[in-house]
Amino acid sequence: MQGAAAAPQPEGMAMARVDVVAALPFGQAGIEADRLPHAVQVLDRADLRDAQGGNLAETITRKLNGVTVNEIAGSPFLLDLSYRGFRASPLLGTAQGLSVYLDGVRVNEPFGDVVNWDMIPEAALARVSVVAGSNPLYGLNTLGGALALETRSGLIDPGGDLAVSIGRHGRRRADLAYGFRREGWHQFAAATLFEEDGWRAHSAGRLGNLLVKLGREGKYTDWSATVLGGRSRLLGNGLLPQGLYESDRRAVYTHPDRSRTRLSQGMLTLTHRFAPGSELHAGAYLRDSRRDTVGGDIDDDYADLVEDCAAEPGACALDDDEVPHPASLNTTSTRQRSRGASLNFHKRLNRHLLNAGLTVDRSRVSFAQYEQEAFFTPTRGVVGDPDEEREADSSVTGSARATSVYAGATLSVGATTNLTASLRYNRASVGNTLVTVDGPKPHESFRYTRLNPALGITHTRGALTWFANAAQSNRVPTVIELGCADPAEPCRLPVGLQSDPYLKQVVARTVEAGVRAEGFSAALFRTVSRDDILFGRAGASRAGYFSNFSRTRHQGAELNWLLQRGGLRAQAGYSFLDATYGAAGVLFTGVRSVEVERGTRIAGLPRHTLRLQLDWDARPGLELGAELRAVSRMVSQGNEDGLVEDEGEAGDWRIGGHALLHLHARWRPAPRWEVFARVSNALDRRYETFGALAVDLFPEGRLRQPGDGAGEAEPARFVAPGAPRTLAAGLRYRF
Repeated sequence: MQGAAAAPQPEGMAMARVDVVAALPFGQAGIEADRLPHAVQVLDRADLRDAQGGNLAETITRKLNGVTVNEIAGSPFLLDLSYRGFRASPLLGTAQGLSVYLDGVRVNEPFGDVVNWDMIPEAALARVSVVAGSNPLYGLNTLGGALALETRSGLIDPGGDLAVSIGRHGRRRADLAYGFRREGWHQFAAATLFEEDGWRAHSAGRLGNLLVKLGREGKYTDWSATVLGGRSRLLGNGLLPQGLYESDRRAVYTHPDRSRTRLSQGMLTLTHRFAPGSELHAGAYLRDSRRDTVGGDIDDDYADLVEDCAAEPGACALDDDEVPHPASLNTTSTRQRSRGASLNFHKRLNRHLLNAGLTVDRSRVSFAQYEQEAFFTPTRGVVGDPDEEREADSSVTGSARATSVYAGATLSVGATTNLTASLRYNRASVGNTLVTVDGPKPHESFRYTRLNPALGITHTRGALTWFANAAQSNRVPTVIELGCADPAEPCRLPVGLQSDPYLKQVVARTVEAGVRAEGFSAALFRTVSRDDILFGRAGASRAGYFSNFSRTRHQGAELNWLLQRGGLRAQAGYSFLDATYGAAGVLFTGVRSVEVERGTRIAGLPRHTLRLQLDWDARPGLELGAELRAVSRMVSQGNEDGLVEDEGEAGDWRIGGHALLHLHARWRPAPRWEVFARVSNALDRRYETFGALAVDLFPEGRLRQPGDGAGEAEPARFVAPGAPRTLAAGLRYRF
């Protein structure tokens, strides 16, 4: 829906959108939705509670327009989420373009701007806002939009609720939350436990998190303190070659691919009201995270040997002890520590709104990668050779600093017209000290500055509100991107750092215009990013490097419609996205080099997305519903130019479009009790969400051997399988 805090409405009208939405990712500054010069979508507590056994990323995708996911890793908490073609992903190497905030604290990790969805306290969420465009008030990395997550409190959400659910593929989940208030004091706690066997082989996962909040509301001053902790153990098993996928879509190519994450975060906020409509908001946070990964892969030296022997069979006479191990067991360890503070002054003068403030963020990163020679099991599992030592491959210690000063105003220039303007100055520095197999590298430090403006207008005429906006934002390279930016020395993800040449900062400019009314909205948008940071692969492995691409373009249109008649509610959303490269260049995608021209489509993004939902109050206490979500076909990575080989014939290896039907039901047999059920992919459609070209060294499930006479390995299409039919059912109790 378009907002929270809905009001009752007459039959035949759509549910009312939110009256006030956040103007900033932190503080209490709010603005009427009709005065925003850009698109915004909001999920309130009721929308989030209706997840019915799903998770946050799935809920956002189902309920909001312009949002898609790629199931590259195969875990529900390792989804690659896109909005208007800009991504928020837990995967290193993804071109990140969305900033994500939790109660004003930026949760894009400093090492690669990645987002760990498994560390979001879903049971504690009160509201999710998706803000469109390159809004400078949302800080660095807001190239295409921002997600602002707000947590509940005992002050406005007293009482408790418990929800437990079970589902197919061994999925089990429990959410518990309780809020309390008395004489100005308030407290809140929420916890989530999740466990599943996974629908793919070797893909069991589990996680848990806890959020505790304590605060006090005074006559002039409010404060609150929040502590968040979480742990997870997830397995994401990646893409499958086409042949293996067709024979068994539950299979994995190589395994394990395991990650363990730990998070601890503390935050303190203070709000002081000087007078009605005038307040100062201050916040400070500490955030520490640890991530350890274990990945089994084909050894690079072995893959090179197989390729060389296929090219020159006569020069491949090797003794058994000269053949390298076929596999490698790669482990990484990442430590991240972030500190920050913010100060915002908010003033309301009649219908005029003023905001001004500053933010300071500091982070330190410690990363190390190790490699052990290994063997493959019959199921393509990787087991380390006990006679071989684990060897250090690379490490880095890095730091980043960012200081920003901003100001914004919304001015009422007439009874029906509002003018919005903002300006933000960002100053950031990133430094690295690298250690490789060749020894330590000299310390490098890079500094970036940018002044980002935004200007917008809204005008209401009758029942329609017209809006237009132009905005600019920037993103600076992270520690990982600067440490892996030399094409002469490619590195491995999740990452073998080699050298740190300079990368330019990304600058995105968005122009947007549209119209909104009760139950309806439409928008046209265009975002041009200059010097976008892309990861190019060097060879058929995970090795590669980051580099700037001169220009990318995301443009399109969005339509939303909402209607209610009696107990029947209908929603529809359509999104058109034209995501292309805006200049000629070369993409290094592993198996081949792709020459792109202006207008070449970006891989992994559907051009058309359609969302339909129908809910029916069949009887008092019983609600039935259905959702249809359809996406068009997508370009596969490495096939952007329509070729399979650099000098080969054309081949259309795009990922086909698909339409999925989801069903849900909710029954309240008694006050405070609720039974719910959900069927995802009810027709059990077989579909894919991402595709990439790579060399398959396990044709027909057997490992290629040096000099086996099979000839040179040809490119194969690897795909991300979509989840099959999944059923989840549960019980919720409010107290």
